[in-house]
Amino acid sequence: MGPHIRHVQRVRYVRHCRTALVAALASVLLTPVPAVAASAASPRIPAGATTRRVPADTADWTDRRHPRPGATGHHASSADPTDTVTCQAPHAPDLAVRLAQDIQAALSGRDGTVSLAVHDDSGVTCARAGERQYDSASVVKVLIMEGLLRRAEELGRRLTQWEETNVRPMIVSSDNDSAVRLWADLGRSYLNDFLTRVRTSATLLGPGGYWGLTRTTATDQMRLLDVLTNAQSFLRTRAYGLKLLSEVRADQRWGVPAGMPQGLTAHVKNGWLPRATHGWRVHSLGAFTGEGRSYRIVVLSHDNPTMAYGVRTIERIAQAVHRGLGQGRGIGRDLTPETAISEESDGSAPYEPLPGWDEPEPDATP
Repeated sequence: MGPHIRHVQRVRYVRHCRTALVAALASVLLTPVPAVAASAASPRIPAGATTRRVPADTADWTDRRHPRPGATGHHASSADPTDTVTCQAPHAPDLAVRLAQDIQAALSGRDGTVSLAVHDDSGVTCARAGERQYDSASVVKVLIMEGLLRRAEELGRRLTQWEETNVRPMIVSSDNDSAVRLWADLGRSYLNDFLTRVRTSATLLGPGGYWGLTRTTATDQMRLLDVLTNAQSFLRTRAYGLKLLSEVRADQRWGVPAGMPQGLTAHVKNGWLPRATHGWRVHSLGAFTGEGRSYRIVVLSHDNPTMAYGVRTIERIAQAVHRGLGQGRGIGRDLTPETAISEESDGSAPYEPLPGWDEPEPDATP
């Protein structure tokens, strides 16, 4: 064999090795990375469940003129009549008209599926697709907290040290380990009885230990918020629940507090969860109290291409609501910077559909 032939063979061999190495590296890099819960929440998902990281949308998600290529959600202002924003204000009909228009404008040009409910103690209400069901993600922790408080009242006692040790991190830090323990301790039967007491109409507890797969609606979440804010509420220890919601970590206070006027206190709980269908679920609910008034905002959404996109949609809505109900006092809290929004799941449910529960998922986006 001549030197020239041996040289050609060596070149071919080196090229082959390089190709194989590149292919191997690509395989590793493109393999989905398991998602970890946001730094504020420790993941606790039933054995056998899987999650995966959903990359951040690198496009400018605030620019409506350049929609993200390949986005699967449907337009938030679709022709579906249930997606029409309706507001009522018996003593201020002009406010109702203006508020509905402002919320609809906030949704203009946004992708995704969005439901909302607004209640003000003065009688102002707004709604949009209030009966549409969503995976609850971490907002179900409000239900768990209220159930825990109610059970202690029925037993004629205060919360035990163990209960306090779990309920505080579950709300303040959205800790999932604590949610798992309290969900199991309360039990499905008690939680279902509590939902009946609250008169929810479409909230369905997640199967087994999958509390993050609880299906709920904006209307039902508003009923659960009312338990904490209504002076005539059957929950006598509601002030404790509101206090916990007012102490939620700063990095989890995005969403409905955006645009909140100065002088009010925000009691907030959020959920953020990507799944194989419907993209990111991004939810935010809050009660706003102070200066002799109280109002509540609930926004549930899915089909969001990224968490940041969903947060921005919710905050645009919140700004419109606070501006309308704030009696011209202006915006007291800015939008959350994109750099402050994590693209990590809250760890409340598996990424893939759960066999026998949501496979295929109801109304799944193709």
